[in-house]
Amino acid sequence: MGIEAVNSRIADIQSRIIAMQTQQAAATKTASASSTTAPAGGTFATALADAMGTQSSTASAGAAKSYSLNSKGIPTELVGYGNGKIPANALEKVGNTNHRLWAPAAESLNKMVNDAKAQGVTIGITDSYRSYSEQVDVARRKGLYSQGGLAAKPGTSEHGWGMATDLDLNNKAQAWMRANGEKYGFVENTPREPWHWAYKPKSV
Repeated sequence: MGIEAVNSRIADIQSRIIAMQTQQAAATKTASASSTTAPAGGTFATALADAMGTQSSTASAGAAKSYSLNSKGIPTELVGYGNGKIPANALEKVGNTNHRLWAPAAESLNKMVNDAKAQGVTIGITDSYRSYSEQVDVARRKGLYSQGGLAAKPGTSEHGWGMATDLDLNNKAQAWMRANGEKYGFVENTPREPWHWAYKPKSV
């Protein structure tokens, strides 16, 4: 999780605490301390768990870690921006790099890279989210995939949704990815591009 996300959650928790303290103070005027302590504590625990994203997946469906996809497999929280038009603060940074992806994809990629490293496998990252203008540039330089090139039509790329990453893989790393990538939600779904891995979570 990025520092900005952590700071945001801390601020959210602090605001919830203040709100609950105010509510509890008002409640003690009309009820005994014994009757207000348990509900207030329960409310705080619920709010804290919600703010920290530790509640069940159903309860936290609207939190930052949203895995809601529309019928086309596009994150519902990003679809309103448009392909290649997603602001940086709506994506999550990948490790210590300048790469960004949809938050669940970034978190899964971080875990995958770290797990591979623990097994002696190095996975590099060469590309991630790609803005519309970057998609246009790639199409100009590498040609459209439909015409034998290596670029998706601008505005349709999986990179434009923060749902794909290009990896720097040697033979060992490529074999590791093919054996383990899907466990982390990443699939090799583009022929002629063994470096391109799209995030396709099985459960949302």
